Amino acid sequence: MGAAAAARNPPRCSSMKKTTTLQHLFEMDSKLHGISSSTLLAPSTEPETDELISMISYCTFVFTFTDSSESPLQHELKRHKLLHILSAVRSPKRGLLSDDRFLSSLITMLSANLFRPIPPPAYPCIPPDTLDEESPAIAFTPSWPHLHIVYDILAALVSSADSKILQSHINRSFLCCLVSLFQSEDPRERDRLKNVYHQIYSRLTSDRGFMRKSMNNVFLHFACDTERHCGIAELLEICGSIINGFMVPLKEEHKQFLVKVLLPLHKHKGMQGYHQQLSYCVSQFMQKEPELIGVVVRRILKYWPVTNCHKELLLIGELEELVLSVELEQLDEVAVLLCSQVARCLNSTNSQVAEKALYLWNNEQFVKMAMQSKEGVLPAVVESLENNIKCHWNKTVQDLTISVKKMIEELEPGLYSKCLMELQLQKSISEQEEKKRKERWERLELAAANKNLFLQPNCVAYASQ
Repeated sequence: MGAAAAARNPPRCSSMKKTTTLQHLFEMDSKLHGISSSTLLAPSTEPETDELISMISYCTFVFTFTDSSESPLQHELKRHKLLHILSAVRSPKRGLLSDDRFLSSLITMLSANLFRPIPPPAYPCIPPDTLDEESPAIAFTPSWPHLHIVYDILAALVSSADSKILQSHINRSFLCCLVSLFQSEDPRERDRLKNVYHQIYSRLTSDRGFMRKSMNNVFLHFACDTERHCGIAELLEICGSIINGFMVPLKEEHKQFLVKVLLPLHKHKGMQGYHQQLSYCVSQFMQKEPELIGVVVRRILKYWPVTNCHKELLLIGELEELVLSVELEQLDEVAVLLCSQVARCLNSTNSQVAEKALYLWNNEQFVKMAMQSKEGVLPAVVESLENNIKCHWNKTVQDLTISVKKMIEELEPGLYSKCLMELQLQKSISEQEEKKRKERWERLELAAANKNLFLQPNCVAYASQ
């Protein structure tokens, strides 16, 4: 039976009597394919290529696992055949993985089982980052009993076959289809897919640029046009491993990947679902080339959220890690920008954000960075601290603020007093300006009332005519 015929027509076992057993199915299937039941039940270590190709052809038929006409015994039969194929690929006889007929049939079978339309999300209103394997909202793939073996076969093929032979059978169309499967809601599939795609990247060196570009396209589409994608975290895990292998100095292509692809992922509202992996990728770039700190910090501050407190907490933590990852000299250009954003976070009405920003001052590296640019940093920080002490609603935030104020006063007592005096002067000037504004407004209101009084008789006389 050819692969095309097998894909069109299901295995002819659906009209069995109730007394049919799996052993009987093996015997009937052996008549159709010329395979003995003993071969299926206890496959030899060196199966004949023709027998394997016949099994592969049988396995190109895809069961839905939702059609009532499908027999559980049919499912079990295919599962046993897939396991037999997996065993053969893992420990092939000499020349099996260099046989074009065998490999072509195998790739056809893998494509038939793997590449299928991904259904729309079962619960589109629920963000994918809130789902885990125990969540009832996850739409698990019904065909997983077969699909996980198919992924194992592909992984075994990639690890065992010669890279040149692999290159001739796994083309770019196959790779594109693999990337599209990261949309699956099933976390088990995404995990297998992540490992397989990374294996292929390691083996197919000539296609690495194309594979990176395929992932970049997914990231860009997600950042600009898409509300939801389940596989961003897994793709970023692959990227993290790839970035770790970049040579120093970094190529311009890799710097552009950081600036135009990775950093824009910070602006997506679903960032908390993949932030850990994204932060790791950015930190790898910092380890490779710390001079990029200016670009990274400015982009993160550009995408700073206005109302999303969860994202603020994540970004404050990421900035802290970035400060720890580079030398103090390289932080000069971003110290004022970074501390100004932290100062704004100190006054956040969300107590968690305010506390997170205050705890940054327990970080020795952060304090050193702030103090080496103290003339530009402290005015905004002092203003935020004083506002917190007077106005913040949360007692814990007020107590932490007092502790930070004492620490800064001990480090720079003269500068803190100077900033406080300037703040009081600015406040006095602002109060005077406000007083003048109110006086001008009162005069305008009085003038308008007088004008209205003078015009009123004329209006009455005109109305009586």
